[in-house]
Amino acid sequence: MEAMQTATADAAARYRFRFDAYGLDGFVERAAAFEPGRFGYVVTPNVDHLVRLNDSAQFRSLYAAASYVLLDSRLLAKLLRLFRRQHVPVCTGSDLTRVLFERVIQPHDRVVLIGARDEQAEALRRRYGLRQLAHHNPPMGFIRDPQQVEQCLQFVEAQSPSRFTLLAVGSPQQEMLALALQQRGRAHGLALCVGASIDFLTGAERRAPQWMQQAGLEWLYRLAQNPSRLARRYLHDARHLFGLVFRGRYEVRQPAVVAQDA
Repeated sequence: MEAMQTATADAAARYRFRFDAYGLDGFVERAAAFEPGRFGYVVTPNVDHLVRLNDSAQFRSLYAAASYVLLDSRLLAKLLRLFRRQHVPVCTGSDLTRVLFERVIQPHDRVVLIGARDEQAEALRRRYGLRQLAHHNPPMGFIRDPQQVEQCLQFVEAQSPSRFTLLAVGSPQQEMLALALQQRGRAHGLALCVGASIDFLTGAERRAPQWMQQAGLEWLYRLAQNPSRLARRYLHDARHLFGLVFRGRYEVRQPAVVAQDA
């Protein structure tokens, strides 16, 4: 009986997804006002992340500890409105990163960037006049090397307090770093798991045209740009997507509740 109850609870957890009710402008305002003496981290799940949340209890634990969970997929938002009559605001990580640099981050702000190439970090310094951008790019596969992980964590902590820490090393590595920083309790500021956002911002990769983004077709543009890397992943995601839409339980936390609990 106990094993059956555990299995039932695990199945329920696999199909429970929580998002915070922030669109882009609303969360930019919240991020700008984040208290510098605290630490929190932001995750921006896309469809691939939802599939991973469904598959992996470890990945669910990374999301459960996040201060803010922002929906990154306009496609999923459209499917939820169409089939579930449910509205979940969208705040993509790429748009959030761009707007933070354009509207919020000031030249004197201390910003930490983990991931991206040296020339990309330098491009950000020049474009936005950043005087306190600290950059560290760990090697490929670093997450499997405890010494490399420790080096990343100590680098972030040495810059604390920073206004923003941008973790751009891909998922789930960036979420694992964010949780470790939170558990160690030595870093202060808002950390954002931003994936490929720095590549888009610096022109290393091209984003889809605006009309494709708004139509929820940015995934199709990215697939056309790099089919050898993305085809298998997108096919895997597509097989699970409608099951997640129809079986999932989608909870949307209102900003007042988030502000109180975060």
